[in-house]
Amino acid sequence: MSVLIVGSTALDSIKTPKAENPRLLGGSASHAAVAASFFSPVKLIGVVGEDFPKKYISLYRKHGIDLTGLQIEPGKTFHWSGEYELNMNNRRTLLTELGVFEKFTPHLPAAAKRTPFVLLANIAPALQHHVLDQMARPKFVVADTMDLWLNIAMDDLVKLLKRIDGFVLNDSEAHQLTKEDNVFAALKKIHKLGPKYVIIKKGSHGSILSGPKGCFICPAYPLHTVIDPTGAGDSFVGGMMGYLATARGSVDANIRRAMIYGSVTASFCCEGFGLNRTIKTTRSQIESRVKELEKLTRF
Repeated sequence: MSVLIVGSTALDSIKTPKAENPRLLGGSASHAAVAASFFSPVKLIGVVGEDFPKKYISLYRKHGIDLTGLQIEPGKTFHWSGEYELNMNNRRTLLTELGVFEKFTPHLPAAAKRTPFVLLANIAPALQHHVLDQMARPKFVVADTMDLWLNIAMDDLVKLLKRIDGFVLNDSEAHQLTKEDNVFAALKKIHKLGPKYVIIKKGSHGSILSGPKGCFICPAYPLHTVIDPTGAGDSFVGGMMGYLATARGSVDANIRRAMIYGSVTASFCCEGFGLNRTIKTTRSQIESRVKELEKLTRF
């Protein structure tokens, strides 16, 4: 089965204490789509401007990503610039130029409307609703979010939670949404808002799943060196969805292992700027790290 991924497609200019790289391929949909493509066919829905480099179109296609739903509009591509501090956990935004993304309305091609697995990557909840309005009974829908939407679009987000199967957010966003400091209390409150599965991301400390079969603590793959964590969260959920789309059996039976595969895929993302390391990764390298993680966590 294939995965439909809807989100931002951007050019990222990233600065760390050791290096600086301008106008790399970025955006939530880009990271998630490349990560998912290691496991399943991917359909990407997004928008770019006329300045979008052709080499990035080629990169998508090299990974077998269906670009039928990628809109190319007059104007400039969404551009984000950010700088990381020494510990790589904190960053600040230097520049945000929305460009054509400011008026983005996702239009799904006919074939995309029947995609069984759907990832609503980090875009405004109103746009996530618009995508679901066009879908024909998908099997499994997961939505990601960010603190901005909790600040300016809370009503739309709460309504969205009643329409999706899985919800992904980080620990500070979980606190912002529920006012709970305890992560397990926060998970319980989020379930009451609608989603059957809730995943709270904790960066280099992994993630926590709450679902019908209870909780699962998913570790992050331990890295000795982090070059750039931009897009790691999107790579995690993209890899997870890609694995779920091709795994035999129910979502319940596979989601824990899918999270491990997502975690490992995200680890490669952190080893290079933007998507530079992820695109050089092979499925065999992913499998090798999954085995390592199994050895590290089994007792």
